[in-house]
Amino acid sequence: MKALEIAHLRAIAEVARHLHFGRAAEALDLPPPMLTRRIQEAERLLRARLFHRTRRSVELTAAGHAFLPEALAVLEHLSRGIDVAARAERGEVGRIEVGYVGSAAYAGVLQQHIRSFRHAHPLVDIRIEEVVMDRIGPMLEAGEIDVAYCRPPMAMPDGVRTQTVHRDAFLLALPSDSPLAEAAEVHPAQLREATFVVPEQESGTLEVARRGRFSAAIGPRGGTLAAVLARVALGNSVSVVPGTLAACVSLPGVVYRPIAGKPIVSEVALAYRANEASATVREFVRHAARRAAGGQATAAGN
Repeated sequence: MKALEIAHLRAIAEVARHLHFGRAAEALDLPPPMLTRRIQEAERLLRARLFHRTRRSVELTAAGHAFLPEALAVLEHLSRGIDVAARAERGEVGRIEVGYVGSAAYAGVLQQHIRSFRHAHPLVDIRIEEVVMDRIGPMLEAGEIDVAYCRPPMAMPDGVRTQTVHRDAFLLALPSDSPLAEAAEVHPAQLREATFVVPEQESGTLEVARRGRFSAAIGPRGGTLAAVLARVALGNSVSVVPGTLAACVSLPGVVYRPIAGKPIVSEVALAYRANEASATVREFVRHAARRAAGGQATAAGN
């Protein structure tokens, strides 16, 4: 048995709005005879007459008055559904789980990207979680997070890609009572006898040791940057940390000094699945890339 269709509801709504079959047919871009057949078919399916029609006028019947709000509600619901589907396809609705390492927040890149994305996509629910860097790859693979801000270089699964979104330079954190604290900058060779507290990203420490031509003496692993700085503040150790830390984290007993020589570049990258199915997540990755490109262009201009 044939069922009532959306086309029937649209025909009913237009005739009810215009109370004129000719104008309703024009609004629907239908030949008037086809509109008439569509209304008649709807009435047969509903087993109720919806319109009184004479040569001079068209009026809703009692059944028509009762049915019209229901038909309009269905059409409105359908319209909202179409809009939601289109927004989802454009990445304007949905949810994103964001993982990050602490230095991404210290650098400000995490906040900048999320705030600007929320402004442009207010219907997207963004949730953030600080994660241990070694867990980023497995969490992305398992779908526990959708994107993650991390400090490369780091090993990633084959299905995970990274996009650099921020650059700064490593510097040295050392106890305020260290003799090296008196220097304007510290040469890598001066750290030959130092004990290093190593954060999650150890590449800066290894590069300082390479330039100073020594094997770094590694003390207890500090974990988060806050824990690293706390260990440095206790004395007898130093740490190679991202430069942005100096601008936003001041800890009693810790001073920062530049490392002499060519800057050792420190990066924040956005990690994401290469075959990401969510249009919302893909749009976030594109947004982050655009913001990063704009920031780098501004920095180059300055």
